[in-house]
Amino acid sequence: MQYTSRQKLKFLLSLPVIVAALGYFVDIYDLLLFGIVRIPSLKELNINADTMGTIIINFQMTGLLIGGVLWGILGDKKGRLSVLFGSILVYSLANIACGFLPQMNFADKVTIYAALRFIAGIGLAGELGAGITLVSESLPKELRAIGTSIVAGFGLLGAVVAQLTVELAGHWTWAYFIGGGLGLALLLLRIGVLESGLYKHIEMQTAISKGNFLSFFTDFERFKKYIKCIAIGLPTWFCAGILAMMGNQFAPALGIESIQPGKAIMWAYVGISIGDFASGFISHALHSRKKAIFYMMLFTLVGVALMLFGGAKTENMYYFFCGWLGLGTGYWAMFVTVAAEQFGTNVRSTATTTVPNVVRGLVPVMLMGFDFFKAGNGVIVSAVIIGIIVFILGIYSTLTVEETHNRDLDFTE
Repeated sequence: MQYTSRQKLKFLLSLPVIVAALGYFVDIYDLLLFGIVRIPSLKELNINADTMGTIIINFQMTGLLIGGVLWGILGDKKGRLSVLFGSILVYSLANIACGFLPQMNFADKVTIYAALRFIAGIGLAGELGAGITLVSESLPKELRAIGTSIVAGFGLLGAVVAQLTVELAGHWTWAYFIGGGLGLALLLLRIGVLESGLYKHIEMQTAISKGNFLSFFTDFERFKKYIKCIAIGLPTWFCAGILAMMGNQFAPALGIESIQPGKAIMWAYVGISIGDFASGFISHALHSRKKAIFYMMLFTLVGVALMLFGGAKTENMYYFFCGWLGLGTGYWAMFVTVAAEQFGTNVRSTATTTVPNVVRGLVPVMLMGFDFFKAGNGVIVSAVIIGIIVFILGIYSTLTVEETHNRDLDFTE
């Protein structure tokens, strides 16, 4: 069906797209906030910023992994909107609690901080998958890639706002309070959002199994698709979780006086936001999800090589390459859209929510590998080893996964 420019604009600025974009904005703000305030917050709490900071990040990422499964199943069993309301309430309250950490009279604040980030991780896990699923099922197939790119492109600006909030608020606790407050305010806007029509079509059909997470492992072809969807996203969090978030560890090896992880994260997400806006239009122009992701992945690989082998000679150059890597890994929305398009309506929320959160949940594994190789080889070689692994898996999976451009999503598994 052909749509006029006015009709296309109406679809792309519809309430589901706007609310999903705002939700993902708050989600990214809160997701990356600990990475940005890691050093100042842990120093104030008399906690080692490197060793304990890694442990706390791992707890948050583990929460994302567990929450991805829980919210994904709930989204298929109870509807997409149940996740959009529940997830934001959980992570908003957890982030507000993080702001009260200096006033908490506990001797072991590492455990308390880690527990709060774990709870926040569980809540944060539901936002993107539910939003992308709802938008994918609400928009015409011709506009799906652009719509999900708008959601992710705008949403990822939350990282930039998080960094600016930390700088302007004067104290890291206020950044947590503001993030939690934004989430609670967004709950009111979500009241007017309608459930996905495709989900409502199967909601009352008891013969159809909904939200069966184990179904991804009981059929070999479905399992291969699921694993490939996860592997496509691995380079994104290698760049964000190691090269940007651990940027301060690369400073001595590159001969740079200092690198601020908060700024590295901010510039990476400036690039990711632009890349996500662009990826939908690139996919639309190429009539291919796979080609868009593959070309952006190659662009990222070139940036990683230049960053680690002589290109980043100053602090500002390091931030420049973080922006480069962000631009390349801006296929994040496209990769989540591919996951949504691979699977039927009865498990689509489960797939779309778990896939990005398994990627996030594998960050602790990447960090463990990074620390293991770093001990005997240094940070550069260690990063290269982890990078080679994730890019080989990502490129192979991109080239061999099914093309889903313009696929009709009205089907079940």
